Amino acid sequence: MELEKKEQDKVVPAKPKPRYLEGPKSRWYEFKFALKVFSQFIKGFRTLHFIGPCVTVFGSARFKEDHEYYKAAQAIGKGIAEMGMTTMTGGGPGIMEAANRGAFEAGGYSVGCNIILPFEQHLNPYVHKSITFDHFFVRKVLLVKYSYAFVIMPGGFGTLDEFFETITLIQTKSITQFPIVLFGKEYHKHLMDHIVAMAKNGTISEEDLSLVLLTDDIDEAMNHINTYITKNYTVKPKRRRLFFEMRS
Repeated sequence: MELEKKEQDKVVPAKPKPRYLEGPKSRWYEFKFALKVFSQFIKGFRTLHFIGPCVTVFGSARFKEDHEYYKAAQAIGKGIAEMGMTTMTGGGPGIMEAANRGAFEAGGYSVGCNIILPFEQHLNPYVHKSITFDHFFVRKVLLVKYSYAFVIMPGGFGTLDEFFETITLIQTKSITQFPIVLFGKEYHKHLMDHIVAMAKNGTISEEDLSLVLLTDDIDEAMNHINTYITKNYTVKPKRRRLFFEMRS
């Protein structure tokens, strides 16, 4: 019996690390956490400062390269490169890999903002520059901060979270009214029906419906973004390195 008990003890899982949303911790823990978050932001700013104007592509990590949405994302990455913009993604597999790959293979610049997860997420091989974050909220800030347009491909909870956070920032004028393309009419049909229902019930304005272009047409998506960029901006990459930032 004693031997059996020892064997059982060996397989008892280790105590999990504390999660930052599990309620109050010690003041020392909270202070160290704040410093860690601050260091992640500084690292992100320094890494991405010279990447140039970006278009961020959001989407599922689960689509394989033979899937139609993977191929569409790859074509969108190519289109972004042809516009002279940098393609930015979450850096993982699936849609993220496809968009990075399209830009990479077309000779454009490709960036990945990766996240540490227990499954699914690994850095894809089609990025020129990458950075890995510990927390989603830090990563999302960086995915939005350097972008002039956003493409929302089919995805899961994370993709919808990124979509609604971005459109909320635009709706509340926390960021400029950059173009948002929701790609995949059939996939996003019920989502758009719900958004229209929100407008009918007055929880958003009718004008808010114009913040999103729903399309299945890659050329339409690229033209929508390119028209906005060329109409509103003359974008020049920053060249000076005042604080020894890494430049591509």
